[in-house]
Amino acid sequence: MNVVFDFGAVLFAWQPAKLMAAYFPDQAATPAAAKQLAQSVFGHDDWHAFDRGGLSLDAVVVRTAQRLSLPAAPLHALIAGIGDGLQPIDATLSVLAALSQRRLQRGDLRLYYLSNMPVPYARTLERKHAFLQWFDGGIFSGDVLRCKPDLAIYEMLQARHALAPAQTVFIDDLQANVDAACALGWHGIHFVSAQQLQQSLANLLDQ
Repeated sequence: MNVVFDFGAVLFAWQPAKLMAAYFPDQAATPAAAKQLAQSVFGHDDWHAFDRGGLSLDAVVVRTAQRLSLPAAPLHALIAGIGDGLQPIDATLSVLAALSQRRLQRGDLRLYYLSNMPVPYARTLERKHAFLQWFDGGIFSGDVLRCKPDLAIYEMLQARHALAPAQTVFIDDLQANVDAACALGWHGIHFVSAQQLQQSLANLLDQ
């Protein structure tokens, strides 16, 4: 079986509203305001272009600051610091570690990642986190100019590593991204918690 992980909010903690509250306390003074501001920044086409390698970090800062009337200096600090700020979720990392051990001991699975991740953050994660070497391969969106849920990025991973769809399971916190994988015949797990993920994987891998 091939097990494919998303990174943000699955393997690495991603809490954009908290970032907004920390860097823009006036504009994100309440949880609702922080959530709305986060959506305005990270849900916009400019951010998606940054995600897939079509905009530089400096360009997305300039565009976002102008569009939302935000001060550029703290916005640059926020966006530039995201890569270093992404921290592993310990419980999910434990699931991944167990899968890696099983892979070494039993040889009945392979591990991959498929992550919407701008190039600067991807390089930071590769530099900081040795456990990325547990994966047999993967794709960051910024490296291939495609983002989930575009089927093309799934097809790239599938072709690059000769993945059999019926023997591939994809894990993501966003249902739309899971649905795209399922459209190609992959199994899908909508991530809610590490405990739920562990049980769902057990049902698939040990049947």
